[in-house]
Amino acid sequence: MDRTFVFFKPNSVRRGLMGEILKRFEQRGLKIIAMKFHKMTLSQAQDLYQEHKGKSFYGPLMEFATSGPALFMIVEGPRCVELVRHIIGNTDPLKADPGSIRADFAVSVTKNLIHASDCMESFQREYKIFFTDEDIIDYKLDVQNDL
Repeated sequence: MDRTFVFFKPNSVRRGLMGEILKRFEQRGLKIIAMKFHKMTLSQAQDLYQEHKGKSFYGPLMEFATSGPALFMIVEGPRCVELVRHIIGNTDPLKADPGSIRADFAVSVTKNLIHASDCMESFQREYKIFFTDEDIIDYKLDVQNDL
């Protein structure tokens, strides 16, 4: 089973979309193995988005990421990174596949509701910003044998 890091951005909380977004992961059979509701610190935002430092949108991104509470998760499942990226859709909501989270709910590229690791290397770096290995709960879902 693979794992990935997912972050419901502050606007998904403010817009009351956490339940709808979470439901989409659960309906696909993904297992939530760690979850935290938390207001991201500036230091955490800088660590998470380090590859964007120096770009024109970096300052506004830091402001947005730290603008309110957010939901942080580690999810597990077969081909998890790929599957989660498919569920959330393209960064640009206008290019996202119909039925994806961003196509259904997002309006702009910069405030596109959700972040997910784009590869296993990113997952390994990103989850450690918000979770310790002790935060991860290993358990079995009834549907796991059907995936």
